[in-house]
Amino acid sequence: MSTGRPAPDPKPNQPAAQSAGPPDEREPYAAGSEPASAPGRFRDAVRARQGEDEEPEADVWQGGFSSRAMFGNWLLAGVVTLVLLVAVIALGPKNWHLWLAWAVISALLWGGFGCLLAYRKLTCKYRLTTQRFIHESGLLKRVTDRIEVIDIDDVSFEQRVIERVVGVGTIKMLSSDRSHPVLVMRGIEKVKEVASVIDDLRRKERRRRGLHIESI
Repeated sequence: MSTGRPAPDPKPNQPAAQSAGPPDEREPYAAGSEPASAPGRFRDAVRARQGEDEEPEADVWQGGFSSRAMFGNWLLAGVVTLVLLVAVIALGPKNWHLWLAWAVISALLWGGFGCLLAYRKLTCKYRLTTQRFIHESGLLKRVTDRIEVIDIDDVSFEQRVIERVVGVGTIKMLSSDRSHPVLVMRGIEKVKEVASVIDDLRRKERRRRGLHIESI
């Protein structure tokens, strides 16, 4: 009868050896992906808000010098012409020298006022958009100036007696623009409505920009 020892049990399975190597480390930021500084974040926020709040620019009003503003000049020319005509008839209705003088004076008077009207209409153009006020001036040399609506500080208007009758007036606009701190626009039709539109746009744009800055 054999008395040999039983065969020893095989060794239990050992866990697989872990791969040697340095511990994992946080990978460095890729180029250009570093966290932005405070000024950088502020600029990014401004750009983002500007992209969201940007509104398309639209025309609101266009105008210039109105011929109604020279109603007083036309009235003066008519009175002078009529008075001279009466004088010619009274002094010498058959004297052709007087008639010639009357014709020349009348032509110069009416022609001068006509040229003045044409000059004012051709040299002054105004355009108002939701963001800017554009002023074009000059005849041979055209100069275009732009004033941001938000830079307009105050808008006022005035009307003389005759201007109130014909519905025109003068608008005075104060702004922080260096080229035109004071802009006077004469002979504007519906002057009260135009001044109100400019002032409303100015206040609306300032409120919008103020809310925009507060939300950043």
